[in-house]
Amino acid sequence: MDRAADVPESFAPTADPARVNDYDSFAEGYSAENERSLVNAHYERPAMLALAGEVTGRRVLDAGCGSGPLAAALRERGAVVAGLDVSAGMLALARRRLGDGIPLHVGDLRDPLPFDDGAFDDVAASLVLHYLEDWGPTLAEIRRVLRPGGRLIASVEHPFVAYAFQEPRPDYFATTSYSFTWTFGGQSVPITFWRKPLHAMIDAFTTAGFRLSVISEPQPDPAARELFPDAFPGLSTTPTFLFFVVEAPPAVPAP
Repeated sequence: MDRAADVPESFAPTADPARVNDYDSFAEGYSAENERSLVNAHYERPAMLALAGEVTGRRVLDAGCGSGPLAAALRERGAVVAGLDVSAGMLALARRRLGDGIPLHVGDLRDPLPFDDGAFDDVAASLVLHYLEDWGPTLAEIRRVLRPGGRLIASVEHPFVAYAFQEPRPDYFATTSYSFTWTFGGQSVPITFWRKPLHAMIDAFTTAGFRLSVISEPQPDPAARELFPDAFPGLSTTPTFLFFVVEAPPAVPAP
């Protein structure tokens, strides 16, 4: 599920933990902001699509698809797409966008995935893993549903973000949660992420059986400079998201 705000409004404990990360409660406003925001429309999604490369005919699971903008872009590029998200409200918007041609599933990435072994050539996890304290079970399931040689293409909150904004600064080497408030469309919503150091992310991928192919810290689309003259310099000079491509090992030929 993509991030909608350029910078968190504030880092603070949330008043009502039951409403944290409750995308059903703000699906419409979030989706509208996501369509046009600098960080999503002109930075994160273009970077994910560039890393995916040629996807014609490839079976792609958009894991944490939200209202479906990445799934739509992948379909336009010829991929055979399926979507999964924990928010029924976001999936209703995705269905409105995508029609009936893409299977969409309500599901939590902390649970077993409702797909067969080797069902996909690629899994795209766009800004979703940072909602999880423990990546292990999720990555094991993603590994299971990928064919041998398949790819996981993932973006996460850069581990420097919370480290730079929080006071006092957290232990960089610890896995810690942090809560903050997003404001968009006149609505303020509480969000909680889990921040991991880079080595913990890489260890999680390798423990799940993946081989690291790419680590990327891309720049936003230069064309966005004219659209967002005030925000563009900050995004282009400050770590915001971190991108990975990791591969499931290819099948070993029989002797």
